Amino acid sequence: MAVTDEAIEKIKGMIVSGALRPGDRLPKESELAAELGLSRNSLREAVRALSLIRILDVRQGDGTYVTSLDPQLLLEALSFVVDFHRDDTVLEFLAVRRILEPAATAMACARIDDAALDALGAQLDALGPRPSVEELVACDLEFHRRIVQAAGNSVLCSLLDGLSGPTTRARVWRGLTQEDAVSRTLHEHRAILGALRDRDVEAARSWATVHIASVEQWLRSTL
Repeated sequence: MAVTDEAIEKIKGMIVSGALRPGDRLPKESELAAELGLSRNSLREAVRALSLIRILDVRQGDGTYVTSLDPQLLLEALSFVVDFHRDDTVLEFLAVRRILEPAATAMACARIDDAALDALGAQLDALGPRPSVEELVACDLEFHRRIVQAAGNSVLCSLLDGLSGPTTRARVWRGLTQEDAVSRTLHEHRAILGALRDRDVEAARSWATVHIASVEQWLRSTL
């Protein structure tokens, strides 16, 4: 194991064991290095690495702290990583969305309130029957984000938010090249909203699956 990796594992062990808790300030560099049996340089590299993935927060002139360790904060790193996806992995991202998003939509069905449903309806109304592809895709991203947020699971919300980025270009491409893509997407959005209003969990799950699978099937046939 590389020295820096060892240092990371030792700091991680302190956090997992509870020796360091969310919001705690780390001991001084010299003290912590001696306690963990590390060189100050390897400790410094470990702190830098852990700050990049939002485990630690380095505050100039104040010290280094354990972050809140909130799932949404930690999963921000996922969005950064998936930005480096290759075009040939877009189908894999869509497949993961097809697994997770219907489940999130079903969860939202029991939790979403009337005000949130009205806001979704107003969003679709404002879009109109013949939006541009760019307007439709922007609406699509926000439409699904609001539904997933209503599911009340911050981990699921962060995962899906991170996974939606790599599929955006595919959705724009579909809208520009498939004749009925815009009208079909609008219809599927209305169907999802209708199922949510009816509190029909299985219909909400099914329409969300159809919605994502249609993009996946189109992309698979195109590629």
